[in-house]
Amino acid sequence: MKLNSTVVLTLTLLALMLGAGSVSAFLGFDIGSKALKGVTSPDSRPTTKFASAKTGNSQHGGLVLLKEEEILKTVKARIEGKSKAPKSEQEEEETETVSNKQKPEEKPQEEVEEKPQPGFPVSAESDGVNLSVQSARYSGGALQLRVKMQNKSKNTVRFLYSFLDVSDDRGRTLSASTDGLPSELPNNSPTYTGIVSIPTALLDDVKSISLSLTDYPAQQLKLEVSDIPVGR
Repeated sequence: MKLNSTVVLTLTLLALMLGAGSVSAFLGFDIGSKALKGVTSPDSRPTTKFASAKTGNSQHGGLVLLKEEEILKTVKARIEGKSKAPKSEQEEEETETVSNKQKPEEKPQEEVEEKPQPGFPVSAESDGVNLSVQSARYSGGALQLRVKMQNKSKNTVRFLYSFLDVSDDRGRTLSASTDGLPSELPNNSPTYTGIVSIPTALLDDVKSISLSLTDYPAQQLKLEVSDIPVGR
């Protein structure tokens, strides 16, 4: 009988697959055995170590079981410590209060009054708010006007000093900066002192200047101080 070519091909493929599988299994077993050569079994079982720890043999590094009485004592000590903590904070606050009372109250430094210059002070008042220029001195390339402000009215007054108008005796507007003047004057306020600085380069041949300031945002009052002498 002649064998069918398809059957022969099928048998050949099966033989090749079996051969390839056998070779792969052999190689895998050989590689795995070589990889496990350095692996050994543990010296002792975990149950043995636990048994030795249970007997109280702590010299071998076993598990040490704490007594129930010691655990309760530790928990009680921690609870008592937490309950005492707020008390210690309260005591600290009381100590700080007592120390603050013992310290003498710091008094504001009294302002040293300058000798009045000729033609000063120059002041203006509007609705109980007073603005006065106490002196004019040249320093550091600028004319510094020492200004005082006070609010004797019953209302709080606010200012925005970008609205401060400074002009010379020829009507020209001058740029100026302020330092120390309050943005808000409370009712019946004390006297506040500040500085208005004008660059010296803008004051050539200028003999007097004027200041004009209004409140913000209401703009209900207007403080105008005119004829402030600035001649050198």
